[in-house]
Amino acid sequence: MEFYSNGKLLLTGEYVVLNGALSLALPTIYGQHLKVKNNPSNKIKWISYNNNEKIWFNCEFDKDNLEVIFSSSDKMSDRLKKIITCIRTINTDFLKLNGSEIITKLTFNKNWGLGSSSTLINNLAEFAKIDPYYLNDKIFNGSGYDIACAKSNTSLLYKIHRNKRTVKKVNFDPPFKDKLYLVYLNKKKNSLEEIKKFKNIKNQNMYIEEISNITSQIISCNNQIEFNSLIKEHEDIISKLTARETIKNILFSDFKGEIKSLGAWGGDFILASSSELTTDYFRNKGYNDIFKYNELIMNQ
Repeated sequence: MEFYSNGKLLLTGEYVVLNGALSLALPTIYGQHLKVKNNPSNKIKWISYNNNEKIWFNCEFDKDNLEVIFSSSDKMSDRLKKIITCIRTINTDFLKLNGSEIITKLTFNKNWGLGSSSTLINNLAEFAKIDPYYLNDKIFNGSGYDIACAKSNTSLLYKIHRNKRTVKKVNFDPPFKDKLYLVYLNKKKNSLEEIKKFKNIKNQNMYIEEISNITSQIISCNNQIEFNSLIKEHEDIISKLTARETIKNILFSDFKGEIKSLGAWGGDFILASSSELTTDYFRNKGYNDIFKYNELIMNQ
């Protein structure tokens, strides 16, 4: 059996998506494969490959009690054990009936923050035939927008209100997309830690309506000047909320255009929008993972 899930980026609503802001989520062309084979052993054998076809993690469990027989990373095997245990609260026979070999393969650099965890959760939930949102809530307690992206081939409007999830497909295909670039900042942020920090911030709700309005305007925006104004306004709001400088002020103050953080501030990807944009600007500053919008974002 084989499964595949798309990666993700969040164009609007970072942080405040947790509290009900309407957000624009973007599935990525890159994702993660999961392949399951039966074997005659009494073990669950796990092998994870990165995008360069190299093993970055492997372990073995006893299939019945999930005792770790071998692991290249205690942190990762502990997390896998937690995930499998959680799945077994719903599907009691999950990976118990016979020995198994599970092989995962990322098609993106696992440091990019495109969803190595969410794609795994979605693949395992699909394999186990359980609700991926339930599993994600139990393991990560995030917003779940990344799970929505996992099986979508188009952009999504995503919102949580009073524990009710609304997911709507939208065609976000701006006419100036050839002037939009996505740049990796050479630093992966810990999403779980960022969520914990954000939940301690006061006065979050006062910004939800503003961010939701910006999201709605961006969806229908056909003018790059207007788009740049909207993403700047979004950055300024999150800057106030988190008491952090915008990434443009910190790293790209001389950039001729606008820059928006995507996801946790200070790491992962940024969106750069400029009519004068060249990749040399970022390469000269030491950033080499640079994508045109259509090279990274899925849009069918």
